[in-house]
Amino acid sequence: MGASDDDALAELAARLRELRIQRGLQVGGLLQRTGLGRTTISKALNGRAVPSEETVLALARALRTDAKPLLALRQRGLDRVEQPGADAAGGRPGKPTGFLKRYLDYVAKRNSHLTVVGLDLSRADRARWPLDAAYLSLELAEDRPHADGSDESSPYQTVVCRAEHALASRRRMLVRGLAGSGKTTLLQWLAVSTARGTLPSELSAWRGLVPFVLPMRSLVRSGSLPAPDQFLASVGAPMAGVQPSGWTDELLAAGRGLVLVDGVDEVREADRQEARQWLEQLLHAYPRSAFIVTTRPSAVPEGWLAPFGFSELSVRPMGTADTNLFVRRWHTAARHGTSPAERAQLEDLESSLVLTLRAERDVAQLSTTPLLCALICALHRDRRGHLPHSRMELYEAALAMLMVRRDRERSVASSVELTGHQVQHLLQQLAYWLIRNQQTEMGYARAVHLVGDLLPAMPAVAEQGDAETILLHLLDRSGLLRQPTAQSIDFVHRTFQDYLGAKAAVEAHDFPLLVNHAHDSQWEDVVRMAIAHARPIERAELLEALVERGDTEHEHRSRLHLLAAASLQYTTEVSPTARATVTQRASALMPPHSLNEARALAALGPVVLDLLPRSAEGLDPQAADALILCAAAVGGDQAYAYLQRLVPSLPTRPALASNFGLIEAWESFDAATYACDFLKPQGGGERLNLDIKNRAQMDALGVLSPVRRISFHLPVTVEDLTHHLSAEPVEVLNLYEARDLVSLAFLKDLPGLRNLTLRGCKHINSLEDLAGHPLTSLGLMDLPRDFSWESLIGLPQLTDLRLYTALPWPSLASLPHPAGLRSLWLGRDFNSSIEGLSRCEGIREVVVNHELQPAEYEELAALPQLKTLLAAELDLSSAPCFPSITDLSLSPDRLSTTLDLLPERFPNLKHLSLNCFRGWNPDLSPLLALEGLTLHITNPVHVTGIDHFPSNRLTVSGDRRIVGASLSLGQISAD
Repeated sequence: MGASDDDALAELAARLRELRIQRGLQVGGLLQRTGLGRTTISKALNGRAVPSEETVLALARALRTDAKPLLALRQRGLDRVEQPGADAAGGRPGKPTGFLKRYLDYVAKRNSHLTVVGLDLSRADRARWPLDAAYLSLELAEDRPHADGSDESSPYQTVVCRAEHALASRRRMLVRGLAGSGKTTLLQWLAVSTARGTLPSELSAWRGLVPFVLPMRSLVRSGSLPAPDQFLASVGAPMAGVQPSGWTDELLAAGRGLVLVDGVDEVREADRQEARQWLEQLLHAYPRSAFIVTTRPSAVPEGWLAPFGFSELSVRPMGTADTNLFVRRWHTAARHGTSPAERAQLEDLESSLVLTLRAERDVAQLSTTPLLCALICALHRDRRGHLPHSRMELYEAALAMLMVRRDRERSVASSVELTGHQVQHLLQQLAYWLIRNQQTEMGYARAVHLVGDLLPAMPAVAEQGDAETILLHLLDRSGLLRQPTAQSIDFVHRTFQDYLGAKAAVEAHDFPLLVNHAHDSQWEDVVRMAIAHARPIERAELLEALVERGDTEHEHRSRLHLLAAASLQYTTEVSPTARATVTQRASALMPPHSLNEARALAALGPVVLDLLPRSAEGLDPQAADALILCAAAVGGDQAYAYLQRLVPSLPTRPALASNFGLIEAWESFDAATYACDFLKPQGGGERLNLDIKNRAQMDALGVLSPVRRISFHLPVTVEDLTHHLSAEPVEVLNLYEARDLVSLAFLKDLPGLRNLTLRGCKHINSLEDLAGHPLTSLGLMDLPRDFSWESLIGLPQLTDLRLYTALPWPSLASLPHPAGLRSLWLGRDFNSSIEGLSRCEGIREVVVNHELQPAEYEELAALPQLKTLLAAELDLSSAPCFPSITDLSLSPDRLSTTLDLLPERFPNLKHLSLNCFRGWNPDLSPLLALEGLTLHITNPVHVTGIDHFPSNRLTVSGDRRIVGASLSLGQISAD
């Protein structure tokens, strides 16, 4: 008959191990052949969990064996896992029972809807929607030790992945997240998916578990925390009275329980130690079951449950793609059960809100958690497509929900009861102290002291506890403060700190203080919100004071005038005279010429589109890029329409030029539509250098096919690349997030590929799969320590090698290299000496980002064909003469670097690039001694002698390191 249900998994694991040994494969070989992760393979070989069907099939293919017997063993093991409990009447264990089915149905229905509380809506049913339609997989972050110890300066690396991946290999987790970050929703989804048997393949090992959702705020109401046989009664489950005796104990003891403890922070601080002891007892009694506990970050110290084997994960803020997906799912859910007319209206509202979130920076900043994003969706619907006229009203709604109404409507008990006005006044003073002292966090003791200073004037608050008691209440319950470390306090979002601090400044009439600090970027939002909080007369006074200060202070003129203009969108009423004055000053700053200027102008909101030029005629490519990026930063339909008018007038660029502005703006709009309207007419994938930063852009590649030059800035798999790229045309491929790749063999199917960059290939320790490939240019970044450098020899046509990674040797003397190597780039992560480079006699170009030592200068001087040198720093007093070098680029860190000796050290120099973006302002006069020299200088501010340099041999640009119109050493260093 074969294996019994109990040992089927053990036999499956043993069979896989035996086959691996017979085939002579190491785990690394399985990684490459299967494309599976190391953890997945390890669990399958050790029999610790039921592998997915896809895993078994992949292993069978790699081990060259029939998959059917392996799948049969897997199914027997899965059947055992998915049959928890015992018959209510004492039947045989392992068979699903009537009571179990009733309970699972109850859990699924009880948790199948999401509810937003604290919303001031005209209809209560609009704050509730189906989980199936609205659930969004969260990103969870974990600080893990570096597996290879590669980063001695930081012993941990932050690993971010979707919830189902983060939870897959664990049985005990503490999930931290801010108010409304989606912790409760995550537990609801786990409960429903487990009860229905619909968990994704990543969580296949959890299939068959029985969920117990235990909200701490419900448990504490009944007094003592419940024993397992009281779980159902403690949460009000109606079938608790007919629960079979010992049913919960048996499930948990057999490892079939999934205990979901929600909201440790909702237990009074004095009771949290008791809650920890309760959890400890459960863990000792039922070590085989799974436990997930959630809390706000400040409620329990780091490592609170670490002694019991808990991993700590943190909920990450939602990104733009997640926000857009949430909005679409929210509206999809809202359309259920509505009339045709309401469905049509909701479709229009959805489109409108997606555009608004792109265009309105302040709204987008608030939409980074499911709770606040739901708030925006609900308010947008309730007001028939209009969010509050002022962003300040939206902040007010969010603050009211977080500070008071959410806890009140969830019936959270607390020994301290504060009104919304009391909480806000306390928070305002804490925020204003941070702002006045130009800090983003304060010491815990300082916060206690500040609260203590306020209590004598607030007797109703003082009688409820001392300063520390009140502060702890604000930390646990306000939803606005957090405690990142035991000794520090800050606000969960800078927006709330600025909003509250600005209100305190207006109430204190500290207008001169606001104006005097308005040039400081840390005060920018504070000033804007203060203008919104102020009364109309005070508002005009502040605006005119900003303009006046800008008129008299040339150094801060642009910032102050733009700040005044940006503040107009926050105002509900302002005098026509003040508005005209502000608008007139802003118009004088058009058009932007750099990315910094573009961003500053975009902060004005859609009003800036009326001030931008309608045509790019007469502008250089860099200024044209700035116009595009300014409109993209504004976002929305108006910005899209502006680009449709602007793009036909863009200056002509050479084939395969960067088109930085057009590519960078792609991320701000619908990927497919933008690709059709803007990128395809510019030559599509044949002419443009494409940057792919999200899945929507990847899916739009079909519009731009065939692709010649492409960079992926997101994790990709072999399937992604082979599906989206045509084999023949691809010449340049940059994979900047290649951590999921386990093999490079697929690159042999790209015969036209000549330029390849790989970063973060944690599972790639060799280039053997590329042996014989006609690559001519290769960039290697962040490689594993066991990387086989000998495999470089297998690339006979390689002429350009870019190393942005540490080497295992003290110098380049041990670096294997193809004989035809002509160019070597050494990035900032390069940690060795360049001694030994002279072995590469054919080298014509060197890029080096560290300060050279005397022996290294000699290595460079010994290269007979060296023509081009790009250096971050040159000590010309120590450098020998380089008669062969004709092209030089400098980007020094030392502001004292001079050019006096440059003509002597580089007598045959023909082209010189100087990057001054770090504030370096050299004297160019010595360069006049170099006859015929052409000079390109980036971002000069107070460069001496620039007026005396012949104009036909001089080009000057803005900060191209940022704008990206040309490749510079600054870009190399940044990578």
